[in-house]
Amino acid sequence: MLLSKRASANPESGIREMFDRARHYSNVINLGIGEPDYPTPDIIIESAINALQKGLTKYTPNAGILELREAVMYKLFTENRLKGTGEDNIIVTTGASEAIILSLFALTDPGDEVIVPVPCWPNYIGQITLAGLKPVPVETFKKDRFHIRCDSLKEAISPKTKAIIINSPSNPTGAVLSIDELEQIGRIAKENKLMIISDEPYEKLVYDEKTHFSIGAIDGMNGNVLTVNSFSKTYSMTGWRVGYIHGPKSIISKMAKLQENLSSCVNAPSQYACVKALAVSSGEIDKMRASYLQRRKMIVEGLNSLPGVSCLWPEGAFYVFPDVSALGRNSREIAFEWLDKCQVVTVPGSAFGSAGEGFLRLSFASGEKSINDAIERIRSFLEQG
Repeated sequence: MLLSKRASANPESGIREMFDRARHYSNVINLGIGEPDYPTPDIIIESAINALQKGLTKYTPNAGILELREAVMYKLFTENRLKGTGEDNIIVTTGASEAIILSLFALTDPGDEVIVPVPCWPNYIGQITLAGLKPVPVETFKKDRFHIRCDSLKEAISPKTKAIIINSPSNPTGAVLSIDELEQIGRIAKENKLMIISDEPYEKLVYDEKTHFSIGAIDGMNGNVLTVNSFSKTYSMTGWRVGYIHGPKSIISKMAKLQENLSSCVNAPSQYACVKALAVSSGEIDKMRASYLQRRKMIVEGLNSLPGVSCLWPEGAFYVFPDVSALGRNSREIAFEWLDKCQVVTVPGSAFGSAGEGFLRLSFASGEKSINDAIERIRSFLEQG
């Protein structure tokens, strides 16, 4: 059977590779998955059940039910300082994943280039490739705490560049871009007539003195930014698969037509549940964030106590990205070794681009016991060797 170039060229996920390998073991501690261990709040689940019982199970508008779009716009206006209306500037998508691919389809043509700071979430590269585009990686470095260098960004721009993807707080590095950095990126984009796709699912998870800021709220940037977000991380709704995009009416209206050919619409009960999610008390989110803050302390201090391991304190999200280069093997070999010898799942840094080589990604969205037990298993193995 002949495969398309699209299917053949699409890269395999290094994250999924680790999950597949882990299935061969019992008693595995999984620090590889970026998924909150908290259940979806009951009030959200009850809202979905009510929608089902009321028969709200039919097709919805391609862009999503207006009630949800208006609720999302209100959230973005009051929390992120983004402007617009639910009807004109919001489309609901099947998770942030579809939001990214929909953005690429709306902004680019095959052969165009899209800049991506790396290390990055692997799906960015996969989605860019799937859309028939060329990913242009811009390396970030540990010495800069993995923040984007604007001179490197400028050097990556070519006549074929159409868009830049940014992700703050970052998966996998935890970097949180400052307002000054975002303003510089915004100026570069405007000067070169580029669109920015700003992926912000970890916006509520920032630590210490850091603050999340949406680049689309910068004066003059509203027409150059598509802001992507989802309900997955903030409300522990990963399996519900609901995301959204905020952007100019001229682009959002075209996205609704594209949505018809991708998934038609997001399932109706989940949309009604997300209306309720946006009304969830901020106290519930604060409790989750406080727990992540404690877990961050446990995992960073634990990793830094291991021989040959050095770990920065992440500024946001729920990942650490420790430097394991002193262990003398590549990141994939180390990840396999820790799984095979310790039954601890991590993700090799190389899965996030070549700039991630020498690092591993571990999630602290797992419980404190899992984190503590994983560190002790790895310590025992390293000290024996």
